[in-house]
Amino acid sequence: MVLAVIGIGVAATAVFVYGAVLTIQVVSRPLNDGVGSATSKALMLGTIELVDLFLLGTTLYVVAIGLYELFLDDKLETPSWLVVRSLDDLKGKILGVVTVILIVLFLGQVIAWDGARDLLSLGVAIAVVIGASTFFFGAHSRHGGDSHPPD
Repeated sequence: MVLAVIGIGVAATAVFVYGAVLTIQVVSRPLNDGVGSATSKALMLGTIELVDLFLLGTTLYVVAIGLYELFLDDKLETPSWLVVRSLDDLKGKILGVVTVILIVLFLGQVIAWDGARDLLSLGVAIAVVIGASTFFFGAHSRHGGDSHPPD
């Protein structure tokens, strides 16, 4: 588990550092390209992609902290929203962030839409995945899952 926590932590850090570099590029692009509708669209798309990237880094961070809490040190001081007492807790936190990532991904596709691609099928596919995973996780949690009673 130590290797998993370190590996995921390093991956999260790499995503955050890459996101910081990309932020500089996205913000500086309009300064070079000037004001216009193409620049506005590129800026919107770039910032949506940044949000998506930082959400991925956040997911990796949450997983690393959650695995650390579950398997290495359950006394780790974390904010209340990051307390993980079971694998179900961790899965729930991951599901929440993945849902937001999928929504942001779809929003990015809408902004980049050229009128030719079929966004309806992508939107329906994302909605089905979110709905099914939410239903499965909710049903699993209601039937006990691997939850532990509070300490």
